[in-house]
Amino acid sequence: MAFVYDVPAGAQLSTNGTANTLTVNMAIRQAVRGVDIQSFSVIGKGAGLTVISGIAFRCLRWTTAGSGGTTITPNPRRIGTTASTTAVDSQTTITAGTVSGVNQLTFGCGAAGPGGWAAMNPDSMIHIEGGSSDEIDVNSISGTVSLGFEIGAEIAE
Repeated sequence: MAFVYDVPAGAQLSTNGTANTLTVNMAIRQAVRGVDIQSFSVIGKGAGLTVISGIAFRCLRWTTAGSGGTTITPNPRRIGTTASTTAVDSQTTITAGTVSGVNQLTFGCGAAGPGGWAAMNPDSMIHIEGGSSDEIDVNSISGTVSLGFEIGAEIAE
């Protein structure tokens, strides 16, 4: 049976200060065991917006792990377990991985509303193989600059 963990970003994050520019906001990096990403949840935190704006999120797979970011400790759903997977958010700069950059998934939310993605079945999960150096980066992009949001993921190992 897989153990499930919540991976919440540690703070409100934001889209880039330049319109339509990708920004790495979260990276999930495997360690010893393989990991499946089951879902992402996001919510736009815009206050008093006078225009309707959206935030798109693109999940890219890199075959060489990047570096940096502020550590996120995955919270176990089952007390007494510890994740081998590591994650970071962009409170400090994340340097993306290298080589592949293949888009695995795109989802979004409104600038002041919820959104996300959940795997429809086990084959729909995004898998990172144990013993590899793969990384999944969640990048935000918007036509409106510096939109605030929160993001979280649910993983199983």
